[in-house]
Amino acid sequence: MRNLYLLVFCLWGFIAYAQQPAANPADLTERIRNLEEKLDFALQTQDKSTDDLLWYQRVGDVALVDKIRYTSKPPHVIRNPTGQGATNPLVIPAYTFIPRKYAADKKLPLIVFVHGGVHSDFNSSYAHIVRELIEQGYIIIAPEYRGSTGYGGSFYKQIDYGDYENDDVLAGKRWAVENLPQVDPDRVGIMGWSHGGMITLMNIFDHADDYKVAYAGVPVSDMIARMGYKNQSYRNEFSAATHIGKDAADNVAEYRRRSPVWNAQKLKTPLLIHTNTNDEDVNVLEVESLINALKANGKKFDYKIYQDAPGGHIFNRIDTRLAKESRQEIYRFLGRQLTPPNAVK
Repeated sequence: MRNLYLLVFCLWGFIAYAQQPAANPADLTERIRNLEEKLDFALQTQDKSTDDLLWYQRVGDVALVDKIRYTSKPPHVIRNPTGQGATNPLVIPAYTFIPRKYAADKKLPLIVFVHGGVHSDFNSSYAHIVRELIEQGYIIIAPEYRGSTGYGGSFYKQIDYGDYENDDVLAGKRWAVENLPQVDPDRVGIMGWSHGGMITLMNIFDHADDYKVAYAGVPVSDMIARMGYKNQSYRNEFSAATHIGKDAADNVAEYRRRSPVWNAQKLKTPLLIHTNTNDEDVNVLEVESLINALKANGKKFDYKIYQDAPGGHIFNRIDTRLAKESRQEIYRFLGRQLTPPNAVK
């Protein structure tokens, strides 16, 4: 089906361009680039629609699965402020999962589950973790914050790494508390890995009263340090006019403002951090800087630095024995604060 869709899209593009006047090589190159971009976003949207169906197959037996939409802040960069609807709140999709076994219970704890990035989405590769949480009796909301894939080019380009995306996740949490009657507003936790770990940290740093506990796995922690060891293509994502607009060297204060390590003094929420010395994405030194900053500020928290754990960046999201044991540690930590009906002992 995907190949057929690709063929039709390419034929459509060929016919459209064949009907246009002859162009110089530079114009033709730009047209091809635009067509490739449109094709990529179209395929992302198709993949998302297909993957959405897999949720019902993989966790539908234990969870009531739904996809909802709510509003968050307007776009962070408004190209035409006087345009119709230019400052409207952005509409954010999110998945919700309610455990079938405990759906009739009066109140259940909520987990805000934040996916990673830079550009990614909450997809069925998380199904085993969602199932493990559901079986404990957690309600889950998984926001598809601005910049997530699968919702077209416009939404993709709304990315605001370390800033408005944090508000998108907070808005999702508050939507769940207000609209899901089974949610206990006093038992809300937040968790995520990588970029999702970063959003988790910034949420508890800036909105401590909204969360009772948090888990941050291999979290992006220092955007300035990160720009130093990533390649130019990665850095360009952030310096683009539609994003932060400047390199880290040219706007140190802004990159610090968006970095957990420079906000460590705000911690009030029980927190567990995991990192791995052979992480190929988030360098362990980045997370160690966060750990040291928290200690320097006299903060009480839990952490574990895994030594060359198999799997690198995704070491405790896979299906190895170590990964499962690590997740059991996470669930015990969350459970002590959130007391789900079938807590991991």
